[in-house]
Amino acid sequence: MTKQTKPNVSFWIISALALLWNLSGLMTFFMEVFITPDALAALSDAERAMYETTPTWTKVVFAIATFGGTLGCIFLLMKKKLAVQLFIISLAAVIIQMAYYLLFTKAMEVYGSASLIMPSAVIAIGALLVWYSKSTRIKGWIS
Repeated sequence: MTKQTKPNVSFWIISALALLWNLSGLMTFFMEVFITPDALAALSDAERAMYETTPTWTKVVFAIATFGGTLGCIFLLMKKKLAVQLFIISLAAVIIQMAYYLLFTKAMEVYGSASLIMPSAVIAIGALLVWYSKSTRIKGWIS
């Protein structure tokens, strides 16, 4: 059992930046789910085909990833250990979502090697948030 200690300033900075990151993920989620006909029409034929053939279950996984990460950040800022479990769930959803995107779509054909950048960043940040939240629990900053 660890005793509760006061988090340092970096905890608050990292937690706030992580929340901003996850809020941008939520914004992306809502933009994708509620895409307007004009925005859809502005996509290239290949991008539109990818969007239109994406199964609904991937949007559910996207929701779990983004809402899980955002809630994880909120619980982290509240210094609650539930943040760790939420980050783990979010990371699992991110891995499923990105695996589908990279392995079962034509993302590489449509976007080229640039299609690897954002998925890699999202997975890496998700993994870092799991690690960081676990380390804050060990330090006694969250309970």
